[in-house]
Amino acid sequence: MLLVLFKKFLGKRQSQPSETTDSLPPEQLVMQIQEGDVRLRNQFITDYQPYVAKVTSRFCKRYIDPAKDDEFSIALGAFNEAINQFSQEAGRSFLGFAEQVMRRRLIDYVRKEQRFSQQMPYSLFDVEDDEDNIVNPVEIHQAIEQYEKQKGMEERQGEIIDLNRCLSDFGIQFADLVDASPKHDDSRQALFVIGKQLSENTELMRIMLTKRMLPIKELLDLVEVSRKTLERNRKFIIAVALIYNGPYPYLRDYLHIKQDM
Repeated sequence: MLLVLFKKFLGKRQSQPSETTDSLPPEQLVMQIQEGDVRLRNQFITDYQPYVAKVTSRFCKRYIDPAKDDEFSIALGAFNEAINQFSQEAGRSFLGFAEQVMRRRLIDYVRKEQRFSQQMPYSLFDVEDDEDNIVNPVEIHQAIEQYEKQKGMEERQGEIIDLNRCLSDFGIQFADLVDASPKHDDSRQALFVIGKQLSENTELMRIMLTKRMLPIKELLDLVEVSRKTLERNRKFIIAVALIYNGPYPYLRDYLHIKQDM
């Protein structure tokens, strides 16, 4: 629940295209990605996962579970491949082109599975270690992946709980941050920058952490916004500064400041 609130605080919506990728047609976004925008590529692929699942389910003539079915992973890889190969000069839409690439890769996958009778037991990968114990590198790899995923979720949850505790020292409830979040992406981006500037100023952070309040008077000398803007967005700026200043690597990853800000 806290993670959902945190995403809403940052203006992110689950299972919906983000403001970044929803504001431009797919063809134009793909052109930007091909120029080397890795962050946009990741967001673009994430936003279009429902589309990939829909195409895959239609091809397989059954429901495809993105978390379990290999066909989804094949199609998602093909979608990424389509991003690299797409050209507007061909005169077709990106999504139409991406569907063709996904279908080709799924056909190759089905043919390969049929060739290997669709029943390749994990035991085929069994090997002996130095102590003559039977180990299975495939199962080990899957176990490690699952462990890392679970560990990441637990650490992210722990960061949110700790941040919530720190916010309470300022009289801020975590749920309040959703209402405190600016509605427009440009406004959020500007406040991200202010929060980061505050976190990097040792003296201002000392004042904030000691007095448990945003040092508005001192901050006005550092940023080019009005006192009214700082006062209105006090909770948001404090939260961002705490994230940048504290031991929150997972949460900082959510604070994507645009390079041209």
